[in-house]
Amino acid sequence: MTGQLVKAMLTTTDAGAAAINFQFNPTELQFQRSVSLNSDPGSRTSKGLPKVTFAYPEPVSLSLSNLVFDTYETGTSVLTIIDPIIKATDFAGQLGRPPVYVFAWGQQQYLKCFVKSVSYKLTMFLSDGTPVRAIVDMSLQEIDET
Repeated sequence: MTGQLVKAMLTTTDAGAAAINFQFNPTELQFQRSVSLNSDPGSRTSKGLPKVTFAYPEPVSLSLSNLVFDTYETGTSVLTIIDPIIKATDFAGQLGRPPVYVFAWGQQQYLKCFVKSVSYKLTMFLSDGTPVRAIVDMSLQEIDET
C-alpha cells in the first residue's frame, strides 16, 4: 500500500464527452438492483397471492450523494468544475444518446453506465456572487457491455 490518494472517476471514450473527475472522493456508494416480475392477477397460489414468473433482472443503479466541489481558495466559479457532470446527461454529438462512462475507483471498475440524473446545489458564494461550492447528487445506470 503506497498511501497515495486515488480519486474516483467516470471515464469515457465517447467523442464530445469529457471524463468526470471528483474533487473529493465519495463517502459511500449506494447500489441497487431488482428483478422484474410478470404477475397474473387472475391466477392465485394456495395462499391467495398472484402467481408470478420471473421476467428479467433490472440494470444496476449506483447513487452518489453529497459530492463536494469547492473553488473558494482559487476564487473561480465552481460551475467550471461541475460542468462535465451537468453535461453528462446531454446527448453527445452524433451518437444520439448520452455518453457512456466507466465508474472506477483505484483498480476497481464498478460498472459501465450512463448518467441517469444529476442534481446540484450551490452552497457558497464570493461577495460578487461567484459560486465557489457545490454539492452534487448523481444517479448512474448500468448498460450492456455491447
